[in-house]
Amino acid sequence: MSSAQRREQLISIGRQLFAEKGLDATSVEEVAARAKVSKPVVYEHFGGKEGLYAVVVDREVRSLLDRITAALTAGHPRELLEQAALALLDYIEEEANGFRVLVRESPVGSSSGNFVSVLNDVAHQVEHILGSEFKSRGYDPKLAELYSQALVGMVALTGRWWLEARKPRKETVAAHLVNLAWNGLSHLEAKPALITTRTR
Repeated sequence: MSSAQRREQLISIGRQLFAEKGLDATSVEEVAARAKVSKPVVYEHFGGKEGLYAVVVDREVRSLLDRITAALTAGHPRELLEQAALALLDYIEEEANGFRVLVRESPVGSSSGNFVSVLNDVAHQVEHILGSEFKSRGYDPKLAELYSQALVGMVALTGRWWLEARKPRKETVAAHLVNLAWNGLSHLEAKPALITTRTR
């Protein structure tokens, strides 16, 4: 196995262990044992489990943000909301271990790379969309930040719940999220459905 292949193997094993047990409960010994290498090999590549964890989290953050950014293609705000919700739920469905790593607490002193920092990045993107929409409708654009945090938080916490529940279907979850966000509690539709269709 080449050095690059060994590094990828260790990242994959670390991702699995961090998803299962979290950072604190994972040891370099476990990573080495699963990779069938000695502990110094792990230290050589990452300097310790914190270095391995940082690489795993960085990859997951980039993967999730790339998915959400790529999904935001529609012009209408409701469709953008649908696309963002579905992108997050797709990530949870397809990369469950990666999502589990992200939603666990980051090490003390870590200012980035955790789920909160990912949500802030996503909320910042949503804020720009809402800001222009608020302006065009005569609402105070300064409130776009508040609304973007609320929307992203709602979708993310629901995604955390859906990670384990897996019912109802992803599209139904997204439709209900958008229903609440778009219509508000006073105008909920009885049977919401997505207005966009995707090709996958």
